[in-house]
Amino acid sequence: MAENQRKIDRRKFVGDGLRIVGAVGIAGATGFWAGRRAEDDDNLWQIDPHQCVACGNCATHCVLDKSAVVCKHAYAMCGYCNLCTGYFEPDANELTTGAENQLCPTGAIRRTFIEDPYYEYAIDEPLCIGCGKCVKGCTAFGNGSLYLQIDQDRCMHCNECAIAIACPSEAIKRVPAGKPYLPKDQNGGPA
Repeated sequence: MAENQRKIDRRKFVGDGLRIVGAVGIAGATGFWAGRRAEDDDNLWQIDPHQCVACGNCATHCVLDKSAVVCKHAYAMCGYCNLCTGYFEPDANELTTGAENQLCPTGAIRRTFIEDPYYEYAIDEPLCIGCGKCVKGCTAFGNGSLYLQIDQDRCMHCNECAIAIACPSEAIKRVPAGKPYLPKDQNGGPA
């Protein structure tokens, strides 16, 4: 009987040991993944304006119906041009502010006369769909003061950004939540 009791105790000991090892392993893995999640929560998706090629994927690949990407304007870089290539169609028949001559498909760019020959261009962000047409025009023929950014108030903060996957220039990356925007400057790096 004592021999039988010893076998049972040995089985109980091994079984209890395996349960303890399993519990510690699960707790450790849970802590690891919780730490990884906290690390991811400290970072947000953003576009590096100096790598962006304004391909148009931001408007069509976002999981939202209306892309989280919007155009921003670096006023310090702007030439306040009368013939803004981010505002006007490049091959407009007539240079007027009529809708048929505007490059933006949603009318998100507002043009305001300052003094001859200067105009100010402002982005009406709620109308912007992130297509990048204005950015491409401004970069190709202008000084590049228009650029795209992910609006953190619109963004769903997906674990795997669909736009980042579709980005041909790998311009979308994780940035610290404390600095969620990458403004454009004249020196070729984020301001």
